[in-house]
Amino acid sequence: MRIAIGSDHGGFDQKEPLAAYARSLGHEVIDMGPATGGRCDYPDYADKVARYVAAGKADRGILICGTGIGMAITADKVPGIRAAVIQTPQFAQLFREHNDGNVLCISGRFTELDVNKEIVRIFLTQEWEGGRHAVRVEKAMRENDPDFHGVGEDFQAEN
Repeated sequence: MRIAIGSDHGGFDQKEPLAAYARSLGHEVIDMGPATGGRCDYPDYADKVARYVAAGKADRGILICGTGIGMAITADKVPGIRAAVIQTPQFAQLFREHNDGNVLCISGRFTELDVNKEIVRIFLTQEWEGGRHAVRVEKAMRENDPDFHGVGEDFQAEN
């Protein structure tokens, strides 16, 4: 599997060890930056990784920042991306099984490297269940369609 990885300064210290770990599991890893641990803006790296995945240049993405939150907010705005902050191995399993998550966002400051390695392992090996979850994922992804104006009966799109 081809994996794009990126971080900001808050996740930089875990980026290379996690990239090396993913390689040890047999995956190709594309490092989208940054090259140093100097201060940088998480939206830039989240956008790069998310767009790489959305374009089909990578199968999945891994983003690491201080909390994972900013990365997830940014990446999830790219059409075709299903990104979430994952803090436990069990959540990683459910993220893949139920949501077909394709961009993993993790904390480089509040989650230990060994826990993040386990989260990454599960994210890269867990299959999507599909089935009843497929309808829900399809409904979630309709939010990417600019012609979709919500499901509420009283919802009026402003033109």
